[in-house]
Amino acid sequence: MTVPGQPAKQGPRSLDPHLRRYAARTAGMTASEIRALFAVASRPEVVSLAGGMPHLAALPLESLSAEIGQLVASEGLVALQYGSAHGVPLLREQICDVMALEGINGHPDDVVVTVGSQMGLDMVTRIFCDPGDVVIAEGPSYVGALGSFTAYQAQVVHVAMDADGLVPSLLREALEACRRAGQRVKFLYTIPNFHNPAGVTLAVSRRAEILEICRTYGVLVVEDNPYGLLGFDGQTYPALRSLDPDNVVYLGSFSKTFAAGLRVGWVLAPHAVREKLVLAAESATLCPPTLNQMIVSRYLSTQDWKGQIKTYREAYRERRDAAISALEQHMPQGSTWNIPDGGFYVWVTVPEGIDTKAMLPRAVTARVAYASGTGFYADGFGSRQLRISYCYPTPERIREGVRRLANVIEDEMQLAATFGATTGRQLSGPQTPSPDTA
Repeated sequence: MTVPGQPAKQGPRSLDPHLRRYAARTAGMTASEIRALFAVASRPEVVSLAGGMPHLAALPLESLSAEIGQLVASEGLVALQYGSAHGVPLLREQICDVMALEGINGHPDDVVVTVGSQMGLDMVTRIFCDPGDVVIAEGPSYVGALGSFTAYQAQVVHVAMDADGLVPSLLREALEACRRAGQRVKFLYTIPNFHNPAGVTLAVSRRAEILEICRTYGVLVVEDNPYGLLGFDGQTYPALRSLDPDNVVYLGSFSKTFAAGLRVGWVLAPHAVREKLVLAAESATLCPPTLNQMIVSRYLSTQDWKGQIKTYREAYRERRDAAISALEQHMPQGSTWNIPDGGFYVWVTVPEGIDTKAMLPRAVTARVAYASGTGFYADGFGSRQLRISYCYPTPERIREGVRRLANVIEDEMQLAATFGATTGRQLSGPQTPSPDTA
């Protein structure tokens, strides 16, 4: 009972006084596992095999510096001003030239420039997904995509991959199960080339079949392709968009082939979808940074960007080889991994009884970091998996990091043999993206 003139009795105080004010959709937002340890993992003595950061030391920084200075001096009044949510027209034309390398015949009017492809993912999910809708995604899948789907309260149904990528028969089974359950499947989200995190590539022989399955079930395809030009043998694969322009929304990025810090990506969409994306972009950012777009455009106009991609491929191939040789030399029996033909990642399965999320703090203590597998699933799977990123450290650092990681796994195996495997842990789910899990 409240006594007149005295303040009401207060209940237990929350650490967050705004807790009751948040929208329901925030309940599914969780921080990335590595980010929680990032203050430690970023120390120079720790070998980080976690983040998908490009090897910027391979860029011609001196000539880029001169070009950027000249750009500001000559076109600063435009570069430093507001722009269109659609994107700089010249850059959109150049993006079509980049996509043509993978067989895409795109029109600049259907390209929407974004602040990184993560913004494109967010916009596509926002305009297509209502709460409770289903998104089909490979299992495992990119953590940033899972975070976007969860933020808009979409359900994720995973479809397994094998060495040739997404399995068509399992995709058909998943879509049929959703149909029988009365669930609305809005789109298939797929990373066909040098998958993040699994490192596999969708076989060319499967691509048309997967597109036909999606058309049969009335499902849109969202193709995320940041790594497609980074095949180690120089081979490029036909984009899904090139095979079915009317039913594929294509996401691209300069983060992996030029500079991640500029945050310039794009969406190529069917014409009607394009207009919705422009409206979504206006509400999110008003316009992408004009200066950053003009820097990318100037780079494409004045630099040997195809030669630069070749340089990147060679650097990443050398790092991939270092990672694979170290895994072969150091990893304990019962461990398996793929050998990627491009991209940034090796997907590792550790021996039974090891939980890679529980092991992560101990690995960081041993001065090595990785991304544990549970963050790449929406349903808590992946506790025996981890992702190694070989793109950023030097080959020597990669070999040392894998050696440290193998020692940690062997220690975990001894603990499991003595005390039993870790069980009954709370399952992980989608996480918000961050540079350490990109």
